[in-house]
Parts: sequence; C-alpha cells; structure tokens
Amino acid sequence: MALSRPLLSLLLLTALPAWAKPPRLTLFITVDAMGTDVLLRHRPQLKGGLGKLLDTGAFYPYARYGYAKPRTAAGHATLATGAHPWRHGIVDNRVIDRATGKPVRILPDDEHPVLEAPLSTDDVSPANLLAETLADRLRLSTQEKGKAIALSGKPRSSIPLAGRLGQAYWFDDTVGKFITSTWYAKELPGWLKDFNTTQPPGAWHGQTWELSRPRAEYTGEDDRPQEGESYGLGRVFPHPLTGGLAAPGPASYSAFAVSPLSFDVIVKAAGAAIAGEGLGKDDVPDMLGVSFSATDRVYHQYGPTSWEMQDTMFRLDKAVGDLIALAEKAAGGRGNLLVMISADHGGAAVPEQWAGAGVGARRVNPARFGQQLTEVLRKRFGGDVTATVEESDVYLGGKTLEDGKGDPAAVRRATADWLRQQPEIALAVASDDLYTMPDVGGYAMLLRRGYYPQRSGDVLYVVKPFHVLSNDTFGSNHGAPYAYDQLVPVLFAGKGVRPGTYLREISTTDVAPTLAAALEMLPPASAEGTPRYEALGGGL
Repeated sequence: MALSRPLLSLLLLTALPAWAKPPRLTLFITVDAMGTDVLLRHRPQLKGGLGKLLDTGAFYPYARYGYAKPRTAAGHATLATGAHPWRHGIVDNRVIDRATGKPVRILPDDEHPVLEAPLSTDDVSPANLLAETLADRLRLSTQEKGKAIALSGKPRSSIPLAGRLGQAYWFDDTVGKFITSTWYAKELPGWLKDFNTTQPPGAWHGQTWELSRPRAEYTGEDDRPQEGESYGLGRVFPHPLTGGLAAPGPASYSAFAVSPLSFDVIVKAAGAAIAGEGLGKDDVPDMLGVSFSATDRVYHQYGPTSWEMQDTMFRLDKAVGDLIALAEKAAGGRGNLLVMISADHGGAAVPEQWAGAGVGARRVNPARFGQQLTEVLRKRFGGDVTATVEESDVYLGGKTLEDGKGDPAAVRRATADWLRQQPEIALAVASDDLYTMPDVGGYAMLLRRGYYPQRSGDVLYVVKPFHVLSNDTFGSNHGAPYAYDQLVPVLFAGKGVRPGTYLREISTTDVAPTLAAALEMLPPASAEGTPRYEALGGGL
C-alpha cells in the first residue's frame, strides 16, 4: 500500500542526518606512526581524551593505505585529499632529483622560503601537491569565509593538511619555534609571534623526559638492544633534552621534538591558533588540523614496543583530551564540534625483536642495493651507470644513459631482474612494465597507486614480509605493503556521528569524503574514497 504524502514527509524528515547543520569546527588530528596494532595494544591503559573517544566515537580499527609505501608525507596527503599518490603526486618523504642524483624533499619550493629560520631545502610549500585537499574544499565552499589552519612538528605533515588555501605552521628544530613559509604568509601572524615569545626556544633545555606513570605499568625492559641514542637522549629513562649542548641549540631542539613533551607545545600552539584566528566562533565551518609528530620519531629511535613508545602513547592520551577541550570551548560545546583521528602510517617492529621471537625477519640496508647495482650495471652495460636507492625506489642515471649510449629500458629491466634474485625481495618491476605485469600476489596494484612518473623511481621493489628497510642499525622503519605498515585506526566523534566499533575494512581515502559529507560539501576534487555513511547517522 502506498504511503500517504504526510507520512512519507514525516519519514523523510526523521531520516535526515543529525548533522544537517555543519559543525562550527572540525578537528582533523593525525598521529604520526600510530598503527592499529600500537593503538589496540595500549587501549586498556588509555583513560584520557584518546581513550574516551575510543569508547564514545565511531571507531574503525582497520583503515588501510592502498599503496605499497606508506610514508609520512604521502599518508597526510592521502588523508587530506581522499586520493592515492598516483593522483596527489606525493609519493614519499624524499625523492631523487634526476638532474643531480641527490635526494630532495617532496615539498620544496625555491620561490617560497621559510620565515624566521635559515634558508633550507626542506619542505616549505604545497606546490608539488597536485590534488585538492579538504581544507581547500572548505575554503572554496565557504567563499573563503571558513578558516583552515594546520599545525605540526613537521612541515610535511602540516602542509598537506592545510593544502594550498589554508595556513600551515610547523615546529622548526633549527630555531626551536613555529614557523611557516612565504607561500602562506608574508610574515608570521601576531598570535604566533606572541606564542613564540611565550614559549622561547630555550625553555625546554634543562628539562628531562621522565616516565609519566609508575614503572610497574610499563611492559618489557627499558634498555634493549637496537635502541638509538641520537641527540644525546640515551637509551634509558630519564632522557635529557639538552642534545648534549651546554646552551640551547638545534640539537637540543631536536631532542625536544623527539620527546612527547613536545605534545604539550603542539596543543598550546593549537590553542593560540584557535584564539588568534577565532576558530569555531560562528556558523561558518572552520577546520583545525593538528599532527602529533613525536610518536614517529620515538618509533624510529626506539621501536613500537619500547618503554619510550608506551610513555608516548600515555602522554598522547592526555594531549588529545586537552586539545579537544580547547576545541569544544571554542565551538560553544561538543554539539558544534566534529573530531577525526587517524594516522599517516603504521610501522614494523624492530626486526631483531621479531627474529628473536622466531619470525623470519631481518634488517635490509637499501644503500647496499645501490652500491651493488651500480657495480653490476657497469659491468653489464659498460660506461657510467649509477643506481641510487631511496627506500624502495631505484633511480638510474649516469653519462651512459644521459648520452643515449645505453638502452634505458634494458637497464631498467636488468635492474629489476637483479633485484628479484635477492633473497630479501618479494617483487621488483621496471617502470616500463608496471601497468602490464600480471598482478601476482596483489602487489602490482599497490605499486601503481603509489607511482607518479615524474617523482617515483625507474624501478620499484617490495621487500618480503618482516624485512625492514633501514640504513640505521637501531630502531625500525615503515613503507611496506603489509598490515603492520598499512593498517591504521580512523575515529570520528562529535556532531552527527553514530558511535560504535566498525570492524569492516575501509580505505584511508574515505576520511576526506566522510568529513566533507558531514560539512555538507563536495569531497575534494580528486578523491577516490567513499563517505562512511554508517558513521554519520546511516544516510537515507
């Protein structure tokens, strides 16, 4: 029987999503190197902001990066654009400049230098970011009335979150304060100048990183083999933050940036941005992106099961709560706030720890591949051929190829053939064959989604599971197409969100479209993901 018009209208009205009016403020939080395994391992001990969100938000434990090399810059770009690297162009943290054969950062820009810091070749602008971001879409959808601000301990984190039309600021450990580049501003805004004055670079020089909880709450041993000692931090608690210097300087600023004590400064800077920019004060939606970087630095230095990572997660739990409290107050209550938390990648365990447990793991030095390949290729093709390896990409150069005396495709295929013969390698492919090779094992599509011709290598390879690429003899790394690197949590909370734990696997490209739906606007132009309607009241 057909429904009457009044009854149909009533059903449609009651089915409208709870977020029919967009949130005043969206808090876009990323945690560098917080894989799903790290979060779930610590969940019973998280009682602060992060723990409360896990209990009251829409929690997706299994969001997957659908490309082969999860890395910081690429992960932030994917979360922000809803696209894979083949569309947004950010394939890694560094690539090799084919003109010089030297590594360069992925977001350089000679025309837009940094402000209030020495000139550098570090990441400075979104010029290389090819896809629209959620921040860009918000700015355009509100006719530039909505504001989009991003803060992080790394430029390659805050720049993708801010996109081209927002504002990005980051902690620079050469000067020990927050800066930006001339892409975003001609000078630092007043609120940031004031903040840098109240948080002078030397403020943390005499501090130490102490355990935040009783020692009995930490699992395992404090001092373990394969832990690093960079910046004078040492391997056991307490960790001094002097950087080995008698007075404040770049090494002490770096030691501070490694430690989770930096979370407190990130949160305070976010509070200054909220107040200074008036975020969340009216019905025009604003966005604040905050990326916590110390988790990644601790992970690389000490590994994901270390006491240092455990303490970092405990401190992150508190920092997230402090940040959300600031955002709630600014937006006039949690009913006007939308929160998203995710991570740019996961990470492998320290390979020696895996091996000690009986897993077939090993540490693999990619620089060794470059040296060996150069020798092999010169013997086979003669002349000057060079192979430079950046993580799992091989860049080929030298006068033999530049002068046209060698067959570039033959050199690329010979490189892939040699790599496939190495016991650590699961797959290697020349760029010539990337789109025609059979997808045995599902690796080919992962490599394709992460490939951008002008920046990716001439030959791509994948290491076997539990094999960790690292030029260091300590800590661990990430960037392989396996669950420990690819799977990260995604959590939505606040206005219009339907709480629950959703065990279906989703893509990290779904984050930006979901937030766009909650903000009642189109997703970013190049987005490949799907709005998670089940977390936003179910849809119609």
